[in-house]
Amino acid sequence: MPSAPEPRGARARGDRTLVIAPSWVGDAILSEPLIARLRESGMSAPVDVVAPPWCGPVYARMRGIGRIIDSPAGHGRLALSARRRLGLELRAARYTHAYVLPNTWKSALLPLFARIPHRIGFVGEARWGLLTDARRLDARAMPQLVTRYASLAVPRGAPLSAAGAPVLVPDAANLAAAIDALGLSLERPVAVLCPGAEFGPAKRWPAEHFAALARLLARDGYTLWILGSPNDRPVASAVLDALGPSNSGIVDLTGRTDLGTAIDLMSAASLVVSNDSGLMHAAAAVDAQLVALFGSSSPAYTPPLSPKARIARIDIACSPCFKRECPLGHFRCMRELTPQLVYNLARKVEAGAPPPAR
Repeated sequence: MPSAPEPRGARARGDRTLVIAPSWVGDAILSEPLIARLRESGMSAPVDVVAPPWCGPVYARMRGIGRIIDSPAGHGRLALSARRRLGLELRAARYTHAYVLPNTWKSALLPLFARIPHRIGFVGEARWGLLTDARRLDARAMPQLVTRYASLAVPRGAPLSAAGAPVLVPDAANLAAAIDALGLSLERPVAVLCPGAEFGPAKRWPAEHFAALARLLARDGYTLWILGSPNDRPVASAVLDALGPSNSGIVDLTGRTDLGTAIDLMSAASLVVSNDSGLMHAAAAVDAQLVALFGSSSPAYTPPLSPKARIARIDIACSPCFKRECPLGHFRCMRELTPQLVYNLARKVEAGAPPPAR
């Protein structure tokens, strides 16, 4: 009697897998449960990843990752010849499966050029000819991005279990070296403030609110670090300006660390307060006590997935709008999210109180 055919997308020992990573740091972190499922599926080889250079440190802190290959194109660029050239180079690796996480048409070209026989992803921009397993997204059944990514590891039609929370493994040696090189101290509890958000100003809690929170935390004995990319320097400067002469106790680390070091430093913090950004997801993934600030975006779609996280937001009709700037000009969703409210949540997080049911 002939054996039943394998479910579409089923894995076998000896498979070699390539993941085409998203372009945003937070989305890259949310792909970790997919990597975990692939790692646990009986594969004998680590998972290789094609990622933008700025996401490389994220994948370097995931278990089960092999090669991290720089993406041949910047965000939004077609770069057809560069994609084809890298695809031809990757043929020698003989990948059996590719998981294409961005929904764009161009992101599916590389696995095609690499002649990877099983190419899995969501239909996205009408990618029927580019993907061999093009799945329609049921947004109601899978409202969270982390679940959407993790579902791709499950054969089509198979039941989907909970995706799990992303886990990043801090680099302890790099953390120790960074603390020494930057002249930092862990003698007192550390509160990390992340006032930036790459997507746009509508995601950023006002600088004066961060300053007011910093005063309250400093009064409680916290050492304060500000973390962010070089692009966050103006926002960090605005926080320091709002503090005035009382800012001497805050260490501004924006632009002074790479992303990997920022992740490692957050793992040593007693508290992180962050806008909805890549650093927010990184803080959750290293198991930090976290208060996540939401205004224009929605915690229903990309929440911090950690039992140690609390979400700070106010309920108004126009939020979430998912815009880069407030379309109504009043910015109430963040302006009316008061420092005292966030401070109260932070103290509950620090005390280990369980978050309310979401």
